[in-house]
Amino acid sequence: MAYYFYLGNTLLPVAPDKLTLKINNNNKTYDLINNQEINVLKNPGLTDIEFKALLPNVKYPFATYKSNYQPASYFLNIIEKLKVNKTPFQFIVSRKLPNGKVLFDTNIKVSIEDYKIIEDVKEAFDVRVEFKLKQYKEYSTKTMQISIKQYKPPVVVRAVTPTATSTAVSKPSGQNYTVKRRRLFMEYSKEILW
Repeated sequence: MAYYFYLGNTLLPVAPDKLTLKINNNNKTYDLINNQEINVLKNPGLTDIEFKALLPNVKYPFATYKSNYQPASYFLNIIEKLKVNKTPFQFIVSRKLPNGKVLFDTNIKVSIEDYKIIEDVKEAFDVRVEFKLKQYKEYSTKTMQISIKQYKPPVVVRAVTPTATSTAVSKPSGQNYTVKRRRLFMEYSKEILW
């Protein structure tokens, strides 16, 4: 079976021998008052993708190039630009059977989260890169116009009807009040003054 790995428009020369796609969970679990646990299902989280790719510095017969042979530095420059420019790109894996029939494709918009460049004496002059990609979903803000009308309270009309009572101002009842000093206050004030 033939595998073709694309980072954007760039075909990796040697298909990785292992690919991991992890579809993350957003479900929430809760404990009920009766000690029963429930699971509230949510939309899946963003997918994590991990693989290791060989970037040869020698033209191998098993390597596939879109046009002509390119050294590892060519691919490392592309990977660096994708990371530094913060550019999301299409990650495509095409799987073909030996008879040429396409089995299925993986086609996800991603960003490079991490990548590690490994040079090992066992690889001779070749370079191996460990990739950690994360699914990227487009988002944007929406602008809304809200028309605000000035609030005007409703006008309330009240009818006033005259009453039969007298409109004359009432006079005081003529009772007199005498204000007496309290003895306690007087004794207290004497102590303070003397």
